[in-house]
Amino acid sequence: MGSGMYSRHGLVYSLLLRRFITRRNFQSNCARGHMSLSQSYKVGHSPDPDDAFMFHAMTTGAIDTGGRKYEHVLLDIETLNKHARNGDYEVSAVSIHSFPEVSDKYHLMNCGASMGEGYGPMIISNREMNVEDAKNLVFAIPGVGTSAYLALRLALGDVRFEVVPFDEIMPAVQRGDYDLGVIIHEGQLTWKDEGVCLILDLGVWWNEKTGLPLPLGGNVVRKDLGMELCSDITNDVRNSIEHSLDNPDEALQFAKKWGRGIDDSTNEEFVGMYVNSRTLDYGDDGREAIRLFLKEGQAIGMVRKDLDVDSIVFVGSGE
Repeated sequence: MGSGMYSRHGLVYSLLLRRFITRRNFQSNCARGHMSLSQSYKVGHSPDPDDAFMFHAMTTGAIDTGGRKYEHVLLDIETLNKHARNGDYEVSAVSIHSFPEVSDKYHLMNCGASMGEGYGPMIISNREMNVEDAKNLVFAIPGVGTSAYLALRLALGDVRFEVVPFDEIMPAVQRGDYDLGVIIHEGQLTWKDEGVCLILDLGVWWNEKTGLPLPLGGNVVRKDLGMELCSDITNDVRNSIEHSLDNPDEALQFAKKWGRGIDDSTNEEFVGMYVNSRTLDYGDDGREAIRLFLKEGQAIGMVRKDLDVDSIVFVGSGE
């Protein structure tokens, strides 16, 4: 009887010890990111209406993400480019121009594109001038890693510039602090009301040159997550975009918070410019445009030449 009691006690102790070890291993694996029922991932994107519209459903929990939770980090695109070089966020918006610099750490998603369909960043001034005159003056640009800057260099060659936060460029040009500015985001729609002159629409220039849309921004997902999880997160982003396109009213109101005072009509027009069927899928010509844009950048020394542009993986494209 005594030996049976000790045997039962030993069995209970063994089971408790095994359960304790299993639980500690589970917690350790979770801490290392190997397993989690509700893993949280950081998503870096710009504080502007089109990004807010895209990520609305993920932000508000309007779609099923399979237990994956997302923490949104809002920063201007040039700052996001810099964070991506360090691999700081699992998911991020980046300039297509900067993608080669982060391609060792990130895959490019096949969704979430910002493509200029015959429109794009604009060169403005506070006075009339032609493009040839503009080449000899000083530009305010939103960042050296932006696609706007690469498009400027492709169109005008080597120019003098200073980096200025994107939302300060228009006022700086109005004051005469700079001869010219390259404007992005909703400034592409509001410039007519600001007393400035359009010198060149870089999206029009690119489209006339190539017949393709101008690649501006894309979403990337970090390679160290593994391809299966990269695909799952890409599907979450695509589903979020699709949900907003199917239910635009609520998403547009959410997006307007980042419109810097724009009205409903301008908000809807701007979101429509950069969130559309192309945002769900680059398409063959969209992927071709990205590869050509980067090859053109390589030709003028603005993009690293050791990158095999044709080998870029677009997660979710089926290529």
